Amino acid sequence: MIIVEVKKGENLDKALKRYKYKVIKTKQLENVREKQAFVKKSVKKREQLKKAKYVQFLKQQNMD
Repeated sequence: MIIVEVKKGENLDKALKRYKYKVIKTKQLENVREKQAFVKKSVKKREQLKKAKYVQFLKQQNMD
């Protein structure tokens, strides 16, 4: 659970901005979206391979 303490006299918008930053940094939103539906291990593995190939392709493009 993310806790953001609002200091006395602090603007609420500033506290919300800190909260949003913490949510992004801890990747909570990604985890929630990921857990909405079950994904088989084979599908996860296939997506990881696809991502690895893409990253390798980008690295190769930068070297040329």
